[in-house]
Amino acid sequence: MSELTHETRGQTLWITFNRPQARNALTFEMYEGLAELCQNVPTDGSLRAVVLSGAGGKAFAAGTDMTQFRAFDTAQDALDYEARIESVLEAVERCPLPTVAAINGACTGGGAAIAGACDIRLAAANLKFGFPIARTLGNCLAAANLARLSSLMGAGRVREMIFTARLMDAQEAQSCGLVSEVLPDEAALLERAAALADHLAQMAPLTLRATKEAMRRTQAAARAEDADLIELCYMSNDFRRGLEAFLAKEKPEWTGT
Repeated sequence: MSELTHETRGQTLWITFNRPQARNALTFEMYEGLAELCQNVPTDGSLRAVVLSGAGGKAFAAGTDMTQFRAFDTAQDALDYEARIESVLEAVERCPLPTVAAINGACTGGGAAIAGACDIRLAAANLKFGFPIARTLGNCLAAANLARLSSLMGAGRVREMIFTARLMDAQEAQSCGLVSEVLPDEAALLERAAALADHLAQMAPLTLRATKEAMRRTQAAARAEDADLIELCYMSNDFRRGLEAFLAKEKPEWTGT
């Protein structure tokens, strides 16, 4: 079975992260598949919205499958990875149709970044959202991703959340504007996502498309250079220790080198 599934329901494209045994941790193939789907949605009126969700009832997506990081040997590997992820996030942002993230359970790392790139986020009451990298891997987020998240919930909250490695619950996510609605469970979440997609299908598509693109351009103008920071983290001894400790389910010992 495909690890990234998609189907058309009425005028909505439903995309599902489908690795429930791994809490929908994202492989490179899943990232690329998502980007391709977003880039190739028809604009002839046959589809009017896109909904993203995670299979299995426990997670939207728990970030990048970390075993893939073992192949990193050079700074260019790290830079290429972050550029690759950013190209996927840009594909989600540039999708000409409105995108809705229906978030159930864990939404961390790359999964949280994808949700942040969507236009509207709905959450179930069991939401856990964040980037616990200061506790787990010792890597960093690209500047473009930090800018995207800061525009959603404020720079101070993003900084504090990453520094403390805590996960945000549904109530806080709604109070800070990260999610627009909180539903009691997964069934209610998916039902509401379907209803919202149907509602969006009744709106003027060019208005939505122009608004999305104008906001993307405004945000893109504020992005900073970050290659030196990516190299600093990904090429560090700490990152190697953090990766192997995480995969071994142990606590890493940080040295700052």
